[in-house]
Amino acid sequence: MPQINTDLIMLDSMSKETMREYFAEIGFEKFRADQIFDWIHNKRVLDFEQMTNLSKKLREKLTAECGFTQFEVIKEQRSMQDDSMKLLFRLSDGNMIEAVTLRDFDRATGCISTQVGCRMGCVFCSTAKMGFIRNLTVGEILLQVRTMDNMLRAEGRRLTNLVFMGMGEPLDNLENLLPAITVLLDDNGYGFSYRRITVSTSGLTDKLPKLFELDKPVNLAVSINAPTQAKREKIMPISRKFPLDELMRVVRSLPVSKHKMIMIEYVLLKGFNDSEEDARAFAKLIRGMPVKVNLIAYNNSKDGEFRSSGEKETLKFQQYLIQERIGTFIRKSLGSDIDGACGQLYAKTAKEKGDDNG
Repeated sequence: MPQINTDLIMLDSMSKETMREYFAEIGFEKFRADQIFDWIHNKRVLDFEQMTNLSKKLREKLTAECGFTQFEVIKEQRSMQDDSMKLLFRLSDGNMIEAVTLRDFDRATGCISTQVGCRMGCVFCSTAKMGFIRNLTVGEILLQVRTMDNMLRAEGRRLTNLVFMGMGEPLDNLENLLPAITVLLDDNGYGFSYRRITVSTSGLTDKLPKLFELDKPVNLAVSINAPTQAKREKIMPISRKFPLDELMRVVRSLPVSKHKMIMIEYVLLKGFNDSEEDARAFAKLIRGMPVKVNLIAYNNSKDGEFRSSGEKETLKFQQYLIQERIGTFIRKSLGSDIDGACGQLYAKTAKEKGDDNG
């Protein structure tokens, strides 16, 4: 992959408002920013010479001073079970990330990464084994969406939904996540409905409220995975910094509209958090909250200490919550045969040898 001039201003990392401010600073009309924003994100044109409604003077200045985020698709895997697609990207600094398109009938959901690695340390997640390398830029977040959507469009389809549930903790990169979401929601950008974007978090209570400062807050999924502080600490070290009771207090205080519900994610681990006692404690924890629960099958790893709960335990857990009048669903495990399901994403860092993740 060609080296990128890091001194260039990456226009695809700018929100529309930021781009307007930039163009005013360099002496051009603000409406030029709107035109270029449309070329980049709506028309998907990344060549200034093809932006035909710009003056020659402006095109020359942009060519000299500005550029676009680049990375390389070095591996594509297709699921034989459900036609989900996992992509391995090599970034400009040599680090790698994975992202997945999950297919379920007419729905095509892009599972987007926000970091190279992750610092949360959840023991059931493969990404945690990478440790934290760096945050992704706004442009790198958006380029995942653009790449997957372009590939689907070539097949006569398109991305219908987005979930920030890939590599990394989205709220740990809030400074780049929020501008990216703004572009995704913009009618002259990607035009996604806020109802079709979901941000998943392990529970950074200091940053959770900021997600609701968007004009149109997107969907929120909170990964709980245990009914008590003691159990949650064992599998999610972040719970020591952000205790479960404080997390639930913050979630209860969020300004959720009466037509919206927060999704609570719960990975079932055999013999650890899947008993009737666990279900009873979990129901008590979330009772009275405007939530629905997604039960998630743990995807067994070769060196992991946990195993996935069986169908019998999963259904029993679900039935108990339903009896408590808590809407509870069992999430399909899409892309598991290509290690593209929940908790399975892993990519080599720039320090590791080899070009792919084997």
